[in-house]
Amino acid sequence: MTDEMYMKRCMELAQKGLGKTYPNPLVGSVIVHNNKIIGEGYHEKAGENHAEINAINSVQNKSLLREATIYVSLEPCAHFGKTPPCANKIVDMEFKKVVIGTLDVHEKVDGKGKQILEEAGIEVVSGILEKECKELNKRFFTFHQKKRPYIILKWAQSADGFLDKDFKTTQISNALSKQFVHTMRSEEHAILIGSKTALVDNASLTTREISGTNPVRILIDLSLKVPGDFKIYNSEAPTLVFNSEKNSVEDNVKFIKIEKENFLDDLMQKLYEQQIQSVIVEGGSFTLSKFIEADLWDEAVVIKNENINLVNGTKAPDFNFMPENIKTFRDNIIEFHNKV
Repeated sequence: MTDEMYMKRCMELAQKGLGKTYPNPLVGSVIVHNNKIIGEGYHEKAGENHAEINAINSVQNKSLLREATIYVSLEPCAHFGKTPPCANKIVDMEFKKVVIGTLDVHEKVDGKGKQILEEAGIEVVSGILEKECKELNKRFFTFHQKKRPYIILKWAQSADGFLDKDFKTTQISNALSKQFVHTMRSEEHAILIGSKTALVDNASLTTREISGTNPVRILIDLSLKVPGDFKIYNSEAPTLVFNSEKNSVEDNVKFIKIEKENFLDDLMQKLYEQQIQSVIVEGGSFTLSKFIEADLWDEAVVIKNENINLVNGTKAPDFNFMPENIKTFRDNIIEFHNKV
């Protein structure tokens, strides 16, 4: 097998941690001895062992490591966090060779892990499936390079371009699409709505349709209009409320004061400070339009029901982009847009 094949396996393993590793990246690792995989691991949860350590721990005969190559989708860490540096552990185990998918953009790593390995006399190869490995951690890379979360816009609209009928909550997406959306929620760090959507829908913004981790809920409610007994304030998930009146913490709800001027820039800065790496913006139309107008998005997921015409209601946002991919979920069409 080639380096690329082993790296693909690293990426497959890394994907298993999606939605569970924040604020850490997704990382997979494979250990190969005499063209045979003898160990595998991935970063399963923030605060727990990193991928390289899990892979090393899975090897039954540790004496083989001196003649083995360890593959890792992201540069081994070089700093003490909740766990010791993986680069040092690789040196301690006396690996013959290390193959890296892409270097880490985190300021505490950024080539330092590779340097530790090379200075210890270990052969290091980097840049194997680099583009794919960067795509795997698009949230992590965007967060550290752009100092803001990775932004995904999402909404459902009728064939004639409405989000609801007569400005009242209307079911547009079918059961399959709903499950897809809840899976999507479980894979992202946070989900955002405005006060109008919260008041109209009284949404809980959880993953109740599937078994998955609930995202952090973000409510934009400048005047604090949403009553405290609404579902978004319940104990099912942490909630950040951006408002213009107060800073406080009440149970699982954190109120964060924000300026009305330069609102989106201020919001991005505060979400960065809260270490929120990715956000699904679920609307409504006003909130979505603000992100689109500011060109502040990385992906968009648009669910269309071609069998429903609602005639009157809230218009879907103006979004004149060609989808990169289209999937059919019975009578729903889901368009996937990628800005890059």
